[in-house]
Amino acid sequence: MPTLYEATATAWGGRDGRVTSSDDRLDLNLSIPRGMGGDDGPGTNPEQLFATGYAACFHSALKAVARARKVDVADSAVSVTVGVTGGLAEGIDLAVTIEAQLPGVPEETSRELLDLAHQTCPYSRATRGNVQQDVRLVTEED
Repeated sequence: MPTLYEATATAWGGRDGRVTSSDDRLDLNLSIPRGMGGDDGPGTNPEQLFATGYAACFHSALKAVARARKVDVADSAVSVTVGVTGGLAEGIDLAVTIEAQLPGVPEETSRELLDLAHQTCPYSRATRGNVQQDVRLVTEED
């Protein structure tokens, strides 16, 4: 398959260092969260970066499948929470929770769109079977 796009980033210092993209659009300091034994400094962390990318990718997939079905999701939003689970003895893993709000879209249609987006999103496809994934529809009752 042809490569449509490539992105390259380089890190120095691991979780307590710096990361940049090859095009210099990103240049970020990293800090270790207190929950992982760090000082909770002002920098971002790999989980925040992963959550940000996943949320944007999943939302794009949602918009694409909605557009194909002529469903208006202009007011929709997607949040992704990335958790770090386990420990050194048993292994450290990631867990992902995807929460989507689709105001004005019937619940059954919303759930169908979320399922289709989850099948389409490259992040979902890449992590399926490797990362615990939970896709949730956030409704007005929540």
